Amino acid sequence: MDAKTDDNQPTKVLFIGGLGRSGTTLLERLLGQLPDTLPLGEVAHVWERDVRDDEACACGSAFSACEFWQRVGEAAFGGWHSVDVDRVVALKNTVDRTRHIPTLASRRLKGPQLELVSEYVSHYRKIYDAARSDSRARVIIDSSKHASLAYCLRWCEGIDLRVLHVVRDSRGVAYSWAKEVSRPESPRGDEMTRYSPTRAAMLWNAQNAAFGLLRRRGVPVRRVRYEKLMADPRGVVRRLAEWAEIPVTEHQLRYIGGDYADLGPSHSAAGNPMRFTVGRVPLRYDDAWTVGLSPTRKTLVSTLTRPLLSRYGYTEPAPQPTGTVTVQPRRPSDADETATESVTAGASDE
Repeated sequence: MDAKTDDNQPTKVLFIGGLGRSGTTLLERLLGQLPDTLPLGEVAHVWERDVRDDEACACGSAFSACEFWQRVGEAAFGGWHSVDVDRVVALKNTVDRTRHIPTLASRRLKGPQLELVSEYVSHYRKIYDAARSDSRARVIIDSSKHASLAYCLRWCEGIDLRVLHVVRDSRGVAYSWAKEVSRPESPRGDEMTRYSPTRAAMLWNAQNAAFGLLRRRGVPVRRVRYEKLMADPRGVVRRLAEWAEIPVTEHQLRYIGGDYADLGPSHSAAGNPMRFTVGRVPLRYDDAWTVGLSPTRKTLVSTLTRPLLSRYGYTEPAPQPTGTVTVQPRRPSDADETATESVTAGASDE
């Protein structure tokens, strides 16, 4: 990167959150092409999938053979061999869970809890700082998704945290979680986790509600609807870059067309298999759920998620399958404007 960074300043981290299968990896790939940004993938999984299991980096090399990640590990910890993975995982199980969000959302943490959270997030800060120094990027992108991790990171003074909360229609998310998806980075040929429609609906509620509360705790949060991203990818990315204070010109956005994006290689450490895709990628609104999800399951998921579906503007009739690459953006309602008030002055949601 040509940009110069001030090592005395907190590292700016753009955290992409939301329930998986909502378009978070795609958004990371699009934002990761911007100047002065560095996408790291789902850093939450580095400890087990990469340091311990040596899965593949998005560059195609095993984690242990990726020169970028080895430089980061050396700068952050004196080498990945120095990381006590069992300790990090134990801390994760102790503080980084959805059930701990009410405590993490408190205005103050008690001494013992604060010590554990501080120890846990210090590992992330070291990775972010080392990656920033190595790349000279101004903004580090972490697409870990989990709201509980975002709540932990808010307690780290060395991180300038901003959150992109990605939302997709709960019925589309539920349909996607039921599909079989292989994990090509896994040497054991593992598949991604699958959830029943009921389980997916409950997780959708929990994760999305948590990001709404995070906004009220003073963390800058901007909501991004998957459907709107697909309808206007370049416009959405341009506005998100402006919100995140990433200088960008229209010429620098030319990699995003009306229905495609030209994506280069990255060192994403974990995430959806599409992180391995390089070259021209079609941007298609995935509406397969409108015919693939049975009426019974549609009703079930709609009922379980109705309050937030209404808040996010998904209570209109489900779109009809078109097979086209774009969808028409919905005009925001007055209820949306009230529900999406941002901490950052002048910012509006996508």
